[in-house]
Amino acid sequence: MVDTNVLLSATNTARPDHLASHRVFSRALAEGIHLCTCGQILREYLVVATRPVSVNGLGLDLDVSLRNLSWFRRRLVFFPETEAVHQALISLAGERGLRGKHLHDGNIAALMSCSGIPLLVTNNPGDFAAIPDITILAPEEI
Repeated sequence: MVDTNVLLSATNTARPDHLASHRVFSRALAEGIHLCTCGQILREYLVVATRPVSVNGLGLDLDVSLRNLSWFRRRLVFFPETEAVHQALISLAGERGLRGKHLHDGNIAALMSCSGIPLLVTNNPGDFAAIPDITILAPEEI
């Protein structure tokens, strides 16, 4: 699973982790690694990509953001959220005391668990510190 921040860093050349994040896609293709995503990650990408820079967004035009999203989608396998994912999130939230924005991370973890996806590529490993059974990789580790 490729986290939202990797997509954002692959887009934004000003970010220090831009090259490593962008290389995730070429390395995966060259090595036969299947990268995946879900609706939440794609929504989060569009939210941040189109949000003004003044409020921690990329400030991109909607058309540019949608073209970028299309580029990513051609390189990512899409996993849908299901009732099982929702139930797994509820269980995980109760077991780990997740609340607020950590529920977003919990939802990604629940989807990964239900879909048999063991690895998450992220630039923010601390976001998933409270969630068990996920192997975290930085983009440069791909």
